[in-house]
Amino acid sequence: MNFEFDTEQQAFLKEVVAFLDDNDDPEVFDVTRENMAQIVDTPERRGFMKKLSEKGWLGMTWPRELGGQDGEGVYEYLLNEQLAYRGGPQIGKGVGIIGKTLIRHGNEKLKAEFLPKILNAEVEFAVGYSEPQAGSDAANMQLKAEHDEDRGGWVLNGAKIWTTSAHFADWYWVGARTDPDNKHRGITLFLVPMDHPGLEVQGIPTIGDEITNSVFFEDVFVPDDYVVGEVNKGFQYISEALDLERFTMFTYSPIQQRMEVLIDHVKSETKDGQPLKDDPIVRSKVAQLVTEGEVARVLGLRFVSKAGVGDKPPTAEASMYKLFATTLSKKLANWSMDIGGPGAQLRVKTEDAPMAGRAESTYRYTVIDTIGGGASEIQKNILARRHLGLPKNF
Repeated sequence: MNFEFDTEQQAFLKEVVAFLDDNDDPEVFDVTRENMAQIVDTPERRGFMKKLSEKGWLGMTWPRELGGQDGEGVYEYLLNEQLAYRGGPQIGKGVGIIGKTLIRHGNEKLKAEFLPKILNAEVEFAVGYSEPQAGSDAANMQLKAEHDEDRGGWVLNGAKIWTTSAHFADWYWVGARTDPDNKHRGITLFLVPMDHPGLEVQGIPTIGDEITNSVFFEDVFVPDDYVVGEVNKGFQYISEALDLERFTMFTYSPIQQRMEVLIDHVKSETKDGQPLKDDPIVRSKVAQLVTEGEVARVLGLRFVSKAGVGDKPPTAEASMYKLFATTLSKKLANWSMDIGGPGAQLRVKTEDAPMAGRAESTYRYTVIDTIGGGASEIQKNILARRHLGLPKNF
């Protein structure tokens, strides 16, 4: 594949950069929120997404008959990476996960109701897969959904956990157990309004200074029309959506941005009266981080290239990228703390701290990245089975 962008792609990139320069707003862009900067959780961020919609930059890869532009995935990639580089809200969840899955598997009612809202930046979603007894093992979810023939729908009871956007989202994209006797072919996907009286959301503060949530279901009725795809095929759809999530929700640009912060620190600081940039151990570690950063970037581009071929997202490429990039992000955080010295423990946005405290916040946050979207152990299992062809028990 060609790792360089052609003339049209470079022109689009310049247009995106100019647009972001013109709309720079500290209420919208904040790199210190780390990967949580992607979410659209404030009125200012919703207003910004509306501007992206007006530019026609949401759903660029969707079919024209559904409001998209039949565009190449590389344009979506360029846009999302620039948003991520500046710590801004991103297009991944609504456009990339929910939208693309509805296009492939949703009924006509769901397409007509939700696709225009996604394109117009009028709706935000929470994604509910994890449960207290089913974290990275999505196929083990036990939230019960029982069909009510008389009412023409399903009644959901149980709980979800680690639902990041539940405290501000409009709709819940949630998987539930519809066949207790079949682990992988007994799950169904539903769309549930977050203001349903049977839902209770309880916030969970995280080590990364952000909020995730537990969500409790008590007799939550969902009409048949709000079932996504076929009953009991939800795990298949979730697996496809997770391939998209592992790429679109874990962008490379924040790693690059934090790499630049570390390099600027090394260039300007001294240790024991000697330039830090001349320390052989520091030089070696920075060189290693930069090299691995280029590997992560290229793995991301390979996903984009593979995603343009065939009907399904490329599973192995998604897991390769997610595993490598989030491991590198954590490694970069660790070395930023070490190179920054004792002062690197000062809180983020402390002006006289090394790197203005970025090392400290990143060190706390990057643990989350290796878990969300399927923990690193899950990615290794996927690669072992689907890429290397190894048996489940080896």
